[in-house]
Amino acid sequence: MYTMSQVQVRACTRICIWRMYIIELLSEMVYKLRSEIMDKTIENFLRYVKIDTQSSEESTTIPSTMKQHDLARQLVSELEAMGAAEITYDKEHCYVYATIPASAGCEKAPVLGFISHMDTSPAVTDTNVNPRIVENYDGKDIVLNAAENIVMKVEDFPELLHYMGQDLIVTDGTTLLGADDKAGVAEIMTMAETLLMHPEKKHGKIRIGFTPDEEVGAGADHFDVKLFGADYAYTVDGGALGELEYENFNAAGAKLHVYGRSVHPGSAKGKMKNAILIAQEFQKLLPVEQNPMYTEGYEGFFHLDALSGNVEETTADYIIRDHNRQLFEQKKELFMSCADFLNRKYGEGTVVVDVKDSYYNMREIMEQHMHLIDNAKAAMEELGIEPKVSPIRGGTDGARLSFMGLPCPNLCTGGENYHGRYEYACVQSMEKTTELLIAIAAKYANR
Repeated sequence: MYTMSQVQVRACTRICIWRMYIIELLSEMVYKLRSEIMDKTIENFLRYVKIDTQSSEESTTIPSTMKQHDLARQLVSELEAMGAAEITYDKEHCYVYATIPASAGCEKAPVLGFISHMDTSPAVTDTNVNPRIVENYDGKDIVLNAAENIVMKVEDFPELLHYMGQDLIVTDGTTLLGADDKAGVAEIMTMAETLLMHPEKKHGKIRIGFTPDEEVGAGADHFDVKLFGADYAYTVDGGALGELEYENFNAAGAKLHVYGRSVHPGSAKGKMKNAILIAQEFQKLLPVEQNPMYTEGYEGFFHLDALSGNVEETTADYIIRDHNRQLFEQKKELFMSCADFLNRKYGEGTVVVDVKDSYYNMREIMEQHMHLIDNAKAAMEELGIEPKVSPIRGGTDGARLSFMGLPCPNLCTGGENYHGRYEYACVQSMEKTTELLIAIAAKYANR
């Protein structure tokens, strides 16, 4: 039987000790890096949400609100400070672009982009956002504002229970939070700084971009795809951790004008034509089951977004959505036929509609570049994140950019309940998302 000498035993012991030391050292380094990522991501996020960048649907300027430049300038300053390259600030249109140079040996890798939008939804005010962190969430209702009795109830938002034991960033109940999409902005900025500080992490050339006016459908209007120069990109504009999306609605906006005839009510018989009631009749002609409140998944809808007017003239704003292109076209045809019917009933010119396409389902583009989905899923699984591939019931800048020559699926940010005062973001999910961006970049380092 073979037996080791005392010298061999001592040598093996030293090797084991060194291995344990190296493993412990590496574990400490990983823990330190993760702590740095979490701290920096949240620090960035809390700073950005306090900058009012709400866009406007009524504006005719570019960008729709000049205050979006406040965040753009802040990002440019931070990118310069961290040592990013090729920083471009489009002061006319409010876009920010920058480069993280490829790590040594990865210069020939595909150029990968990460994009988020700076504006927040017009739905709820973004002025004086006052975020706070609910540590170690206990699964109970969260009092956002005791003075105004604003409470985020688990009964209304049962997904809160998924975050028990984690830390949530919430509002004071008087504003939205702005996680859509400042969580994405913070995660991209932290990724950029991390890669610049850790040259040992492998990645090709990374391009980052920040856009205005995504919430009002104009985020890609002046995005310079050629200047951006990426082969592929991801928007970081999704929701809960693990969300990965490469399908979105086909979308159109529709303006309804109804022209009536005002006559004194006392002598109105056979003469008055009430534009308000005709607009109401138009709405009733649309399929009830295709109202947003009754739809989910791949089901499309007609949504009456705004209505104003009087007996003489009434206007209404609609949005029309469907993932299926054929059903989308049918919805637009139905919308037009409702106007035709009412014009036959009340006289030509009573109802005028203007329908304009906004964007299309990027799936037809993404099916040619499924490596973007496969690599994102693989990176998630390596980080212990469960991929949740589902259709976007909305749109992103990436949908339009995909049709402009830049294939661009959408990644999670770690936020929930967007566009309202009950919006929140999970600290741990945001940290994981930042790690995910770094991991995806590594996937393309030697592709």
